[in-house]
Amino acid sequence: LLNGFISKEMFFAEALSADAPLGLLNILPFAAMLGSAFSVAYSLRFIHGAFFGPDPVDLPRKPHEPDTWMRFPVEILVLTCIGVGVLPAATVGPFLDLAVHAVLGNNVPAYSLSVWHGLNLPLLMSFVALGGGVALYLLLQRRLRSDIEGEPLLSRLEGKRIFERTMVFLSWRLARRLEEIFGTRRLQPQLRLIVGIAFLAGGAAVWVRGFGPGNLPPSPVDPVLALIWAVGGACALGAAWQAKFHRLAALTLTGGTGLAVVLTFVWFSAPDLALTQLTVEVVTTVLLLLGLRWLPKRVRIQGEGGPEVLTRVKRIRDLTIAVSAGGGLAALSYAVMTRTPPDLLAQDFLARAYTEGGGTNVVNVTLVDFRGFDTLGEIFVVAAVALATYALLRRFRPAPDSLEPPSQQLDQLGVEPGLPPAGEVRPVADWLVVPATLTRLLFPVMLLVAAFLLLRGHDLPGGGFSAGMVVAIAVILQYMVGGTEWTENRLAWLRPRAWIGAGLLLAAGTGLAAWAFERPFLTSYFAYLDLPVVGAVPTASALIFDIGVFALVVGATLLMLVALAHQSVRGRRAMPRPPTPAERATLAMGED
Repeated sequence: LLNGFISKEMFFAEALSADAPLGLLNILPFAAMLGSAFSVAYSLRFIHGAFFGPDPVDLPRKPHEPDTWMRFPVEILVLTCIGVGVLPAATVGPFLDLAVHAVLGNNVPAYSLSVWHGLNLPLLMSFVALGGGVALYLLLQRRLRSDIEGEPLLSRLEGKRIFERTMVFLSWRLARRLEEIFGTRRLQPQLRLIVGIAFLAGGAAVWVRGFGPGNLPPSPVDPVLALIWAVGGACALGAAWQAKFHRLAALTLTGGTGLAVVLTFVWFSAPDLALTQLTVEVVTTVLLLLGLRWLPKRVRIQGEGGPEVLTRVKRIRDLTIAVSAGGGLAALSYAVMTRTPPDLLAQDFLARAYTEGGGTNVVNVTLVDFRGFDTLGEIFVVAAVALATYALLRRFRPAPDSLEPPSQQLDQLGVEPGLPPAGEVRPVADWLVVPATLTRLLFPVMLLVAAFLLLRGHDLPGGGFSAGMVVAIAVILQYMVGGTEWTENRLAWLRPRAWIGAGLLLAAGTGLAAWAFERPFLTSYFAYLDLPVVGAVPTASALIFDIGVFALVVGATLLMLVALAHQSVRGRRAMPRPPTPAERATLAMGED
């Protein structure tokens, strides 16, 4: 009761001091008292009917008191509510103060959690609401005892029916109508709609605010960088040109564009971005290669008179949208980079990276310290995506490969004795002995490079994400050259789900450990440890968080890889076969 009283009093105080238009400002306090009176009347009806009303009749079973352990959670909640109501400042005060300061900083308004604030207007409003609720309940006693169905004065209006009809209209009829107008099951129209809306939104902003170059002079064009961009642009155009009928060539050209982006990051002194782009590019390319083998073949249909007019119009439309969107982004980038940047948080991060984060690599310190909460949420999302991918592919049975084995393999199967018959899955190491041997020899070296990137990431380019991707690349190469069974028989530590769980526990545990030292969640700590022979070694608690990121990236990437790699050792999906002549004759007799 006291807990609710404090909430009501705070509600009334806000209604009196709300910043609203004059007419609404005069109505708010009365609306608050009216709503409180209704809640008092309903509470009285519930309490009187449940504890002081007549005994129920015609029940299928006789009611009885619940067991002790059934009442235990409710009793804890009741005692907690009483404690909060009697001593609010001592019970919820510290938690509320921490939460409010975390959101508002130093701009926290004055507030009080005391039960008694003296004789004031919110207290008077509470008495009015309490008296009004009691009076309303007494006035409705006759109607309540008469068992008349329906609400007073509103008996013809059924809230349940209104709600259900509204939900049916919004969630079914209106949604179906919008789907008929805008919906499609094809990916290309959906992307076209999204890109078109984004382009129109950007164009509207330019139309309202205008557009033009900034106050900074353009930088001189370096021939080497221009050549890199020209090669990257040519690869992008080639990938778009070959994407429909030559997927492998398109994927290769896409890798060329990604390499141009990596070199651009290096050129503009962004080694962390370059390292991340390079590792992600490699893993993504390999995963796409694993999926290309099961895509259906694209057959080019040659028309007698060439492409139809409608096809040409569609291609011109798509080209126009692509050029407009790309040109718009280029113009926006040019407008931003030719203007003097405002005072951003970047300078603050640069100044505080070493003194508060214990590292000189501002990118890594920002990810695992200053914005550690964002990174924690992102790795939870990555874990959820990896688990969902694994669950979807767990029972997937692939169709036969859309591409035949290379002619070299078929020739070798036909001439060399002792080899398995054609069609049986064989590892790449049987065909490419030298690359397979080199890949296996480089495996421990790549693991050492990953450990190097992980340990240096707080001060130099690297970090848990890049190190995790390097480990994933090393394992992916073993899958490619040795096959699924060979790799998993020799790498017993490949337990992706355990890696994901360990990574999440380490990252979340680092944040929870700060509470033991009366610090906010994910507050980091760093110091220098004097070790024999080595001397002073900088240590930071953010390294444990980064190790958690490393473990999760390794587990999530390998889990998706395993989900794809296991398709090669599972039974092929049964394909429908044409009926035999006897079956066709039987079917024909049945139809007759």
